[in-house]
Amino acid sequence: MESRTQDIARQIAVIASACFMLVAAAVGSGAFGGTPVNELQGGALSAQGSYLAPAGPAFSIWSLIYLGLIAYTVWQALPARRADERQRAVGGWIAASMVLNGLWLVTAQFLSLVMTVVVIALLLATLARVIVILGHRRARSWSERLLVDGASGLHFGWVTIATVANTAAWLTQTAPASWADQAEIWAVAVLAVVLVIGVATALVTRRIAPALATAWGLTWLAVGRLAGEPESTITGIAAIVVAVALVVAGVAAVLRRRR
Repeated sequence: MESRTQDIARQIAVIASACFMLVAAAVGSGAFGGTPVNELQGGALSAQGSYLAPAGPAFSIWSLIYLGLIAYTVWQALPARRADERQRAVGGWIAASMVLNGLWLVTAQFLSLVMTVVVIALLLATLARVIVILGHRRARSWSERLLVDGASGLHFGWVTIATVANTAAWLTQTAPASWADQAEIWAVAVLAVVLVIGVATALVTRRIAPALATAWGLTWLAVGRLAGEPESTITGIAAIVVAVALVVAGVAAVLRRRR
């Protein structure tokens, strides 16, 4: 009876977290009369906010991520999933990730830029925990791979590059002007770190979703640096190289799993 009560509480917590995420997203994005995201924090979070900011179309991936998380919320609420050991291990962490997801937009709308960095760092750490747990427990069906591993993988992959962009935006606003002379060097160095994280994620999860989401963001980052402002050819080329490498790593990881 105690286990059954805890399982129902977990399912309800996931549903409540998804609802909070959607409401917070509407409020934080300015749907109810607030400031649009690209104008928040004095434009620091726009596509022109830093060398590591993806171009505007990159953010359309949020629609797919939200759709995946909503589908997951419905799937995990089914009676058949109530006593699922994998959901017992990961459900609370996915719920926490959805709360932090919504909280970031509220923070961006009403609090400071540095607080957005704190929240998105917590979100990335939470999603990393989700990815590790999923990597240790094999999905038992295609629906589970798609709705659990796929949705969480896309979420983690995109938040990886979003964390980089958010932190770069904060540093661009607060760092001494002299740092601008080394901005491209730092940008390339950070992209190298993204490559390491992406390859490690592919090896741990043996899934392609995180790599695809990060590569999507990197591709639009390259577009922003090669065809937009601030312009940086070296950053754009580095982003393309890392994006291609991550897709290759993701494909290799999937092939390795199938073998």
